[in-house]
Amino acid sequence: MTTVLTIEQDRDAATEIVDELTRRGYRVEHIESAREGLKRALNETWDLVTLGDIASEAGNTCVLRAMREVGIETPVLMISSRGDLQSRVSALRTGADAYLIKPFSTEEMVARLEALNRRCGSAPAPAQSLRHGSIELDLIARTVQRNGEPIALTPKEFKVLEVFLRHAGTVITRSMLYEAVWGYHFDPGTNLVDVNVGKLRRKFNVAGKPALIRAVRGAGYVLD
Repeated sequence: MTTVLTIEQDRDAATEIVDELTRRGYRVEHIESAREGLKRALNETWDLVTLGDIASEAGNTCVLRAMREVGIETPVLMISSRGDLQSRVSALRTGADAYLIKPFSTEEMVARLEALNRRCGSAPAPAQSLRHGSIELDLIARTVQRNGEPIALTPKEFKVLEVFLRHAGTVITRSMLYEAVWGYHFDPGTNLVDVNVGKLRRKFNVAGKPALIRAVRGAGYVLD
């Protein structure tokens, strides 16, 4: 199992990081304190480190510099609210392997960590299927079953369902779906999301039972 040390004082960002990576099979240890985080980085072996903004004690660049000066070569993803060129260049020159600006997409964060992990030859084997309740989605064969019965989906419906299964129980906004499924980094002002989610709901709904995908007013949708 791939291990990740997350040094992050922003609790909202830390929750996003820990929840997403844990869901994907990583073992994540979250440390708020820069000093404690540096101590853990120096004294324990980790596959990856995420390093966030640090408002007190040593700054994140100081933590990173201390790691590199003693020969710790663990890949580090810097996740910072400072998006200016000088901050990014400084972090990379100090020893960061990649830089991500807050607010960030968890999909991009995972992709960057996977890329760093591949460089070390320790990337976890990708999941071959996703399951939630009676639903099973086969990522290799690109098939979907519910209670063992196949359900025909279009490629876009398949991708939408994949996003919901990866984030079961979490509200998925329309913007998140536009980005993950269609590659838009903005709301194009179409009803693509609602149309495809509506088709999924009709294919998976069972008479007399609660809807599998539930609309959350003013927010998006959630897979219960």
